[in-house]
Amino acid sequence: MPEKGIPPTIFHMLEKNLGKKIRVIMDPSYGFEGTLAAVTREPAGIWLSDAEAVILRATIAQPIPQVASREERSEIFVHLNSVQRIEVLHMPSRR
Repeated sequence: MPEKGIPPTIFHMLEKNLGKKIRVIMDPSYGFEGTLAAVTREPAGIWLSDAEAVILRATIAQPIPQVASREERSEIFVHLNSVQRIEVLHMPSRR
């Protein structure tokens, strides 16, 4: 009988996305975008390179938050305790 594998943790899921562009939402109106450079367990967090701080806005007509402004950062560390959501950003394909 095959053994069942250990379910993936958030660290495994993040490590699969190393090198990809992600958006880290800290609260409903603020977050960061950048390339996922490293994942650390102690302290639990992620390193973003080529990062930008982003301000998110939602309206009644557009309830999904959209990036309203950006501010350049270089590299930042984000502790996972302060993260509400992490989104992997997919670049549009060229046809």
